[in-house]
Amino acid sequence: MEIDTPLPLVHRTQIPHTSATILCCNCGAEIDGTTSAGALCNDCVKVTVDISEGIQREATLHTCRDCERWLQPPHQWMTAAPESRELLALCLRKLRALSKVRIIDASFIWTEPHSKRIKVKITLQQEAFEGTILQQTFEVEYVVASQQCPDCAKSFTANTWRAVVQVRQKVPHKRTFLYLEQLILKHSAHKDTINIKETKDGLDFFYSQRNHAEKFVDFLTSVAPVRTKKSQELISMDIHTSSKSYKFTFSVELVPICKDDLVCLPMKLAKQAGNIAPLTLCYRVGTSINLLDPNTLQTSDISTPIYWRSPFSGLADVRELVEFVVMDIEPTGLQKGRFFLAEATVARASDLGTNEITYFTRTHLGGVLHPGDSVMGYHLTGTNFNNPQFEALEESNAHSSTIPDVILVKKHYERKKKKSRNWRLKRMNKDEGEMLPRKQDQARNDEDYEHFLRDVEEDQELRSTMALYKAQQAKRERDRMEGVEIANTAETEETEGDDIPMIDMDELLDEFEDLDVGDDQ
Repeated sequence: MEIDTPLPLVHRTQIPHTSATILCCNCGAEIDGTTSAGALCNDCVKVTVDISEGIQREATLHTCRDCERWLQPPHQWMTAAPESRELLALCLRKLRALSKVRIIDASFIWTEPHSKRIKVKITLQQEAFEGTILQQTFEVEYVVASQQCPDCAKSFTANTWRAVVQVRQKVPHKRTFLYLEQLILKHSAHKDTINIKETKDGLDFFYSQRNHAEKFVDFLTSVAPVRTKKSQELISMDIHTSSKSYKFTFSVELVPICKDDLVCLPMKLAKQAGNIAPLTLCYRVGTSINLLDPNTLQTSDISTPIYWRSPFSGLADVRELVEFVVMDIEPTGLQKGRFFLAEATVARASDLGTNEITYFTRTHLGGVLHPGDSVMGYHLTGTNFNNPQFEALEESNAHSSTIPDVILVKKHYERKKKKSRNWRLKRMNKDEGEMLPRKQDQARNDEDYEHFLRDVEEDQELRSTMALYKAQQAKRERDRMEGVEIANTAETEETEGDDIPMIDMDELLDEFEDLDVGDDQ
């Protein structure tokens, strides 16, 4: 019997097990039983565990169509630009149970602007089991609904204002209000108004809050010599809580003296104001009235409290200016700032060819006038003024002989036609009220606005306080095409009015809507 030879035993290498291995309860894959919680592998954890459970996938945002503000519950309205951080924060606050998880990232997903939908992509991170941190990304869709805010609802309802500022000036033209309008637009002082109404002698600014009206009154006080008066009217009262509701009215009166007006000061006030001659010319109106004696170039400032302590009216305004022609002019050598004293001989433009009457006067326009130029001025000879200060001046032994025949105000530039300008001014949206202006009143307002634009072109100091904008591209193109069509007639008129002042393009501003920032440009 053959005996098998015993074979040597081969020792198999044993793989040490440092951890217990179990099977996934869902898919049966081997996993480490010491570290896996819930007996699930990583793939099954991603599929079965939802850390965003309880977070809504749809929500509603309310916005006001008029002011484009967003409702932040319960009753607060906030301003937020599209796809801004403020709007993203509002979207996240609208989701419930979002504070229980950790937000890693949040961003907007592009949607059609007219779809009234906003989509936000949110990335969350949370510990699913012990030692297992899960990160998940999902989308939330918001429906944009329209809801009118209380402020806009008040603006569309009559008699809902809480305070009104009534700005008045008793002058026959609107040039002061045109300048005041530009100051208001430059400093955005009208942003809190709910309505602006145009009246006969001024403007009414309506506000929903009293402090907004007081802020506007403070602005007017800082830019113009005004006198304010405040009144209040009781609207309702609750006898149980003693709460009362008032409507406030602020009356703001501007001084009735404008730029280029002829002013005759009272004798006593003229002595107090540096012993200046009573017959002066107003060359600027700021926080005070700036007066100039064209015979000596002496200037004086009449502050607001001093004027309202003893108010006086102007002797003549810009509507009474007469055109003169400079026959001869000789400078005296005296200069103060932008004023040059000169002795001029002038004649009325209407008298040329009919008589040879000339007038000798001293003027502050020696730096801009030359023989043959046209100049606007006040003709005092033979003119009757119903003014007590001027009557006292004529009866005075010291000043009656110093009254000149003519007082020159500004150089006149001949404009054959209404030219197209490369600049423009912004205007406020004003409510004209129930009755539209008459045809003659509208023509007078257009004339005042045209004269105001000419003053802006001629006075560099005046336009430095305003914001001038470049004309729109479409208007410039239309004017350019019109210029091509009438090129022949324009060539014949180039020699006329070459010295008309022009505004440099460096002084003009670009509007945001005129910039080429759109996708279709």
